[in-house]
Parts: sequence; structure tokens; C-alpha cells
Amino acid sequence: MEKRTVGELFEELVDIVAQLRGEHGCPWDREQTRTTLKPLMLEELYEAFDAIDREDEGALREELGDMLLHIVFHAQIGKEKSSFTIEDVLTHIIAKMKKRHPHVFGEASVKDVEEVLLNWEKIKEKEREKEGMLASLPRSLPALLRAFSMQARVARVGFDWKDAHDVEKKVEEEWREFKEAWKNADRKRMEEEWGDLLFALVNLARHLGIQPEDALQKACDRFAERFAFVEENLRALGKDVSEASLEEMDALWEKAKREPLKRS
Repeated sequence: MEKRTVGELFEELVDIVAQLRGEHGCPWDREQTRTTLKPLMLEELYEAFDAIDREDEGALREELGDMLLHIVFHAQIGKEKSSFTIEDVLTHIIAKMKKRHPHVFGEASVKDVEEVLLNWEKIKEKEREKEGMLASLPRSLPALLRAFSMQARVARVGFDWKDAHDVEKKVEEEWREFKEAWKNADRKRMEEEWGDLLFALVNLARHLGIQPEDALQKACDRFAERFAFVEENLRALGKDVSEASLEEMDALWEKAKREPLKRS
């Protein structure tokens, strides 16, 4: 079988989506809107993340295809609305990548990754005109990821702690302030200080090279697996978790912690 080019394959996908949305296409595809596609698009993104976490290349290949389908689908809707086409999408991203990498496609030179990121922010600042550095970060991002991205962006222009030890002091300061608010039963301030504490912990994670969103997800995985171990062992004893004492569950929990995790 003759090997087909990326362009040929992409054109076929574009044609398939156009046909699905056409007069004699699929009823389900024809009735989709940008709004109805949002949760499906988000689901595909998280499925891709899951494949990456599992290091499952086959699953990732499939999920990337599903994500590409959504891009082509939205471009087809744009064509129908006469707002933009897939050619416009590709033209824009190609131009953006060339503009933001003058050290590759232009005459600029950089010495390291830090300088690349600094130049990136300078170029984006010119594009934003009066818009601030953080304005393009959507509020709908998971809070830990949003905090991490905010901190990483401003760090590129030098607004950052010197090292992890300085951030550690900030974490301790925020913890003290939270405890004071807790002691005074000031719920509004408790919420503010808890947010500040989490924000500082995200900063510490960033300085230590830890992805806070991934770390918390893995903590959730460990918790879920260990609690499932507790439930399974209680069932083997003829008990339900609602019938077991805290002491029994704690003992099984400690045993679960000594068991190798199926997925870390």
C-alpha cells in the first residue's frame, strides 16, 4: 500500500467532517454546536492526559486523533458560519510559531532555555498591547494548574523568589496566618489564607520541579486504591465499611500503605 502524506490524510479528515455535517450526513454530527462540543472536547483532553500518565502510547495516539477531530470539527462550524476555516487556523498557528521563535526562524540568538522564555514573553507582550501577562489564562483552568501557570509566566520576567528556601519561609508564614484566622473563627479570612497557603505551596512545588496538579492527582490515586483495599478486606470479613469501626479501618489503611501500589 502506498504511503499517504500528512497533507493527504488531513484533507481526507477535513472532507469526512464536512460530509458528516452536510445535508445527507450524520444527524448527531449535524446538530452539534460549539457549546455541546465543549464537555466532549474537555473529556478527550483528560483522556489524553490519562494516556500520558499511563505511558500508553497506543492510547495516546488514539486520543490525539480524537482531539484533532475536535479541531477540524470546530473549523468546519467556522466555515459554515463564514467566520474562519481550517486554512485560517493553520495559517495563524504557523505564523505565530515562526514569530515566537526568531532564534530558529530568524536572526535572533539565545544562550539557554531561560532566555528563550524571556524572549517569548517579550514577543507576547507586544502582541497583547495593553492586555496583561496573565489575562490570557482562562479562569476555567483547574486552580492548581492556573496558579502554577501564573507563577511560571511572571517568573520569566524576573518576578520570582530567589530559591525554594525563600518560598519555604513564605509557606510557613501563610500557614501561621491561616492558623490565626482559624483560631479567631474568621471564616472569610480563613478562606483567603487557605488560598494563599495553597498558592505558596504551588510556588514551592514549582521551585522543586514538581507539577502540583500531577502530584495531587497521584495522591488521589493512592487514596482511592488504599481505600478500595480497606473495602475489599472488610468484605472478606463479612463487613461493610459503614459497619466497621474507625480502628478497624485505620489498621487496614496502614496495611494498605505497606502494599505495592498498582498505579503510582
